[in-house]
Amino acid sequence: MKTAVIQFPGSNCDADALHAAKLMLDEGAQFVWHTETQLPEGTELVFLPGGFSYGDHLRSGAIAARSPVMNAVKAHAEAGGYVLGVCNGFQVLTEAGLLPGALSRNRELHFLCKPVKLRVENHQTAYTAAYAKDQVLEIPVAHGEGNYYADAETVARLETEGRVVFRYVDNPNGSLNDIAGIVNEGGNVLGMMPHPERAVELLLGSEDGRGLFESLRAGRKGA
Repeated sequence: MKTAVIQFPGSNCDADALHAAKLMLDEGAQFVWHTETQLPEGTELVFLPGGFSYGDHLRSGAIAARSPVMNAVKAHAEAGGYVLGVCNGFQVLTEAGLLPGALSRNRELHFLCKPVKLRVENHQTAYTAAYAKDQVLEIPVAHGEGNYYADAETVARLETEGRVVFRYVDNPNGSLNDIAGIVNEGGNVLGMMPHPERAVELLLGSEDGRGLFESLRAGRKGA
């Protein structure tokens, strides 16, 4: 699966994202700088990594969402292409309007960096088909603004439509309904706060993130 990892000023999980993409999806996965106006030809997956794009100035992800490359990312998503936003990448997706809601300061106002337990709520997406429903995963988080919020109508719609993909077992940040990851209406755009790219090798403490990439690889268009 040809993968483009977008780099913004302040990205600091881009190398992790590229490593996981090369290991699990595409040996030729490559970085794409935020000032580019087009994605590499044949791109199937766009990976928006974690970090502190533009130093979280204004709001986390607010400036990155308006970078030149995001027009190409939006077009890719609208055409049904896969877009994965992790941590700051999830924040960018909400700021860009590709996913509903927003991410605010953690409940205790502290930066969190630790493994957490996630439950797979919907195993029938392009990102979760390799998992079982209600499977519990251990995936690390590293964020200061991971508290998911949306208005009641939006949250109800996400729940009714099965778009809550991952849910915290022990909510570390105060997210509404324990939401850890959601997809768009088409199911091709996923935003999540935990870092699956940091859980693809046992040396890192967990391999529970592998299923996400295996799901994408197995379900790729034309596979």
